[in-house]
Amino acid sequence: MTRPLRIEFNGAIYHITSRGNARQAIFLNGEDFSDFLGILNSVVKKYNFLLHAYCLMNNHYHLLVETPEGNLSKGMRLLNGLYAQRFNQKHQRVGHLLQGRYQSILVDKENYLLELSRYIVLNPVRAGIVKNPKDYRWSSYQGTIGGQKIPGLFSDWILSQFAKEKRKALKKYQTFVLSGIKEASPLEEVKGQLYLGKDTFMDQIGHLLHDKENLKEIPRKQRYINRLSLKEVLNYQNKNQRDHVIYIAHLQYAYTLKEIAEYLGIHYTTVSRAVKRIEEKDE
Repeated sequence: MTRPLRIEFNGAIYHITSRGNARQAIFLNGEDFSDFLGILNSVVKKYNFLLHAYCLMNNHYHLLVETPEGNLSKGMRLLNGLYAQRFNQKHQRVGHLLQGRYQSILVDKENYLLELSRYIVLNPVRAGIVKNPKDYRWSSYQGTIGGQKIPGLFSDWILSQFAKEKRKALKKYQTFVLSGIKEASPLEEVKGQLYLGKDTFMDQIGHLLHDKENLKEIPRKQRYINRLSLKEVLNYQNKNQRDHVIYIAHLQYAYTLKEIAEYLGIHYTTVSRAVKRIEEKDE
C-alpha cells in the first residue's frame, strides 16, 4: 500500500484511526479494551501527548491527539505494535491484527477540534450501540464530563471553550455533544485525506505540508500503488485550495500535469502555474 504522508511538527493535532485487518475485530472482550487503554496511557506519558478524546469500537478506534513535541509516529508505532503483540499472544493467533498503518489527519485546533471531539464520542450512538454517549464505557466522554477518572485524558482545553467555571463548562459541553447526534461528520470536509482546516490553517502549515523533502520520502513507484483517484484528491472549495490539492496530486500521488488538467477541464499551463505558485510560496 501507499505509505501515507506524515507531517509532524511541535503542537500538531491529529485525528487518528486504525482498523482491524480485513475488518476483523480488534477488541474481543473488556480485557482487550482495558489493555489498549493501559498501553495508550503509557504512550501518552512517554511521548508527552495531549489526548483530547478517544473512542474504541469493535473493529477500529479513534484518537484525537496533540503532539507538543512533534513525535506522533514514534508513539503510534509503540501503541499499535505493542497492542497487536499482546492481543495475538493472548488469543493465540498470528498475522496482522491491524489494516496497514494508522491513518492520521492534521486538524485545525481552533476551528475543528471541538467538532471532532464530539464526532468521536458519538460513534457508539451513531452505531446504535447506546442512545446516550455516557452509557458507553470505552470512550473519553465519561472522563470529560467527570463521571469517570481516565488516566492520560486531557480535557482541560475542551472544557475551557465552554466556560471558566467547571460546573457550567461540564453542562454546556454535554449539551454541545448531545446536540450533534444528527450533525454531519466534520470529516466530510477533509482535504486530500491529509488535513481538516480553514484556509488560514492551510497557509500556516503549507510549507510543511508541501515540503519536497517530505514528499520525496515516498518512492515515486510506490505512489502509484492504490493511490487515491483524482476525484478524491482534487476536492476543493476555492482557488487557494485548488492550488494546494493540485500540488498534492502531482507530487504525492504522481499524477502528471496533463492528467490533472484534463480532469479539471483546464489548460495544462494553468496547472503548471498552480504548482509553481505553491513552490514559490514555500521557498
